[in-house]
Amino acid sequence: MSFGGLFDAAGAGGLPPYSYAGFAPSRIISPGLSLGLTNADGKGIMSRLGTLGDGGRGGEPPVRNREDENESRSGGSDNLEAGSGDDLDPENPRKKKRYHRHTPQQIQELEALFKECPHPDEKQRMELSKRLNLDPRQVKFWFQNRRTQMKIERHENSILRAENDKLRVENLTIREAMRNPICGTCGSPAMLGEVPLEEQHLRIENARLKDELDRVCALASRFLGRPMPVSPFPALPLDLTPGGFSSVAPTLTAVSSDFTEAGVGPIPAPPRASTDRSAERSMLLELALAAMDELVKMAQMEAPLWISSVDGHGAVLNFDEYGRFFHRCSTGPKPPEFVSEATRETGIVLMNGMAFVDSFMDASRWAKIFPSIVAKAATVDIISSGMGGSRSGSLILIEAELQVLTPLVPVREVSFLRFCKQHAEGVWAVVDVSVDSFRETLPASGVARMSCRRLPSGCLVQAMPNGYSKVTWVEHAEYDETAVHRLYRPPLRAGICLGARRWLSELQRQAEFIAIMAASSSPAPRDSPVAITAAGRRSMMRLAGRMTENFCAGVCAWAERKWREVRAGDTEEDDMVRVMTRQSVDDPGEPPGVVLSASTSVWLPAAAPHRLFEFLRDERLRRDWDILSNGGPMQEVAHIAKGQDHGNAVSLLRATVPSAGAGANGGGGQKQEEESMLILQETSTDAAGSLVVYAPVDAPAINLVMNGGDSSYVALLPSGFSILPDGTACCGGGGGGSLLTVAFQILVTTLSSAELTAQSVDTVKSLISCTVLKIKSALRSDPN
Repeated sequence: MSFGGLFDAAGAGGLPPYSYAGFAPSRIISPGLSLGLTNADGKGIMSRLGTLGDGGRGGEPPVRNREDENESRSGGSDNLEAGSGDDLDPENPRKKKRYHRHTPQQIQELEALFKECPHPDEKQRMELSKRLNLDPRQVKFWFQNRRTQMKIERHENSILRAENDKLRVENLTIREAMRNPICGTCGSPAMLGEVPLEEQHLRIENARLKDELDRVCALASRFLGRPMPVSPFPALPLDLTPGGFSSVAPTLTAVSSDFTEAGVGPIPAPPRASTDRSAERSMLLELALAAMDELVKMAQMEAPLWISSVDGHGAVLNFDEYGRFFHRCSTGPKPPEFVSEATRETGIVLMNGMAFVDSFMDASRWAKIFPSIVAKAATVDIISSGMGGSRSGSLILIEAELQVLTPLVPVREVSFLRFCKQHAEGVWAVVDVSVDSFRETLPASGVARMSCRRLPSGCLVQAMPNGYSKVTWVEHAEYDETAVHRLYRPPLRAGICLGARRWLSELQRQAEFIAIMAASSSPAPRDSPVAITAAGRRSMMRLAGRMTENFCAGVCAWAERKWREVRAGDTEEDDMVRVMTRQSVDDPGEPPGVVLSASTSVWLPAAAPHRLFEFLRDERLRRDWDILSNGGPMQEVAHIAKGQDHGNAVSLLRATVPSAGAGANGGGGQKQEEESMLILQETSTDAAGSLVVYAPVDAPAINLVMNGGDSSYVALLPSGFSILPDGTACCGGGGGGSLLTVAFQILVTTLSSAELTAQSVDTVKSLISCTVLKIKSALRSDPN
């Protein structure tokens, strides 16, 4: 089946899907999802990346200059060849040891370990030296130099603090002298005359600013966890007469510019814009502190505030009790058209507390941890970067888009504060709360968006042995469900789609994946006939992650992808299918041309989520629903585990399909020729849902990746399935139905100027309908 001839561009020839003629030679092109099953011609294969050298430098002159020695002391990036006094040449005792300069990659690895463990043991040093191709003594001396450098920095900081305290005392002395002005002529106290009207206004303004300062100091005391002086200096009398206060005004201006008290900042009255900004930040801080108090209480309280969920996993909020226990700390009352959802879940995560906090306080890293939930996230403002060099006290403003992998639920746009605080040794809390009045308009994409507020939501993290953490997650939101299809309204209210269990389950699965990616040696493939190196396995997993990210973008129409929705019809059945198109230009990870995305969601009441996931990921059953296989056999030729669950894996499948051409055999009949096609598949499953994502790939390109090559230049157009429980499972057991989302991305033509026709849209809709019918039929015929 081909889309050739379905376009308005006359004379273009209408290349069939996955025909990559005309692609740039520097691009590795993989066949997209094609109905014609045409393979790529293999042009533009990247050469294998070169390997880095060991970074060592031999043959240095025996005498080093002063600049080299300063470099060696400053950053720990250079090092002397390790040794003792016995290593010196007995014939030339003055000969210096060989000078060694570390590579940037080695320095990065050493710094990363130093942050986690400044005093590594011998086993850790040996492992690091093998990985970095260094002598163990070089690693040992690098850590010694780095610790010495840190001590020097601490000493310099103490000196600067002492100087700062000295300046503060001098400042206060000058201000005290200004309180009691002395006449410069006779030396007696200056006599204050009548108070003019202008001075009265200044006194009123001074009193207002003092009240504002007192309130900020009180908030800062709560924020920093230690008392602060309410007023950093006594009130100053105002004297504008020629012989009095004004004679020392220039001195006050010069000295007060250097005055800083515990982060409060310069005290002289700021301009009106600065005053407004300070008041805004104080309000944000007050909101964050109230949200943190509410989150900690909600994480620790039990019934009657929380009641068990229907399926026996987690808890849902009793909104009547919530109204009695807490006052709303969000901006304004709940709008009448909004509905609420609030859930809580507790679990063990393979991630230490500091790594957890660092990932969550970086919006980009946070979005990477939740690829199927967070479509987009960006830090808008850093209000506070923490105190004492730690993340405790960090306060940032984030804008994000939250998604459910279905075309029937609009993307949620939220603007919220994220506040992090350490409550005790090894106990951290991260809270989010919406600030609608400060949000800016996000780029319009022509796709529906849903109004949403995040009430105090987040997690309480408690460190456990062996790098694990106990996480209690609370998710509380209000949103407008008028734009949500009725099929997804009950699961959304129950927290199945974006509740605490969904967030925590994905966090647990991604933490296992991150641990495998960070390991020096990944698990060996299971019974794989294709040998894959450790670097190749990591490259394959990165490629699969990009494939899944592109799949999610095609289902939910991310704004940055510039999707344009195509109306498929006016019937209710047409409303269930979303068809979108966009132009792919200058993206090395995608084939150039016009890309068509089609997706729909259906309810399968008789198919349990786990059973449906096992059916769709099994390559032996793929012929029952996959048009790409054309009824031919499918074989798994490579398998890379991503976690403890066997369903979390990256696989490379080979499909044997009939060739487009057939020749005559000696007996006069037709000889059936066959050709193979490779499919990259990533499967992910957890307690809250599952994903099966796949894309045809070019054989030379995937061979390069399996040998550790760069995967960013492999072009992919992914298709796949998203599975969510429908919420009808009984307490403590499995069963229940499933909500299945089916999505395809197809390269329609390599001509960016071509326009879609109604016939091409109908063809893609028929493809989705046929796939759904095949799945239903196969599940009915196999009751197991």
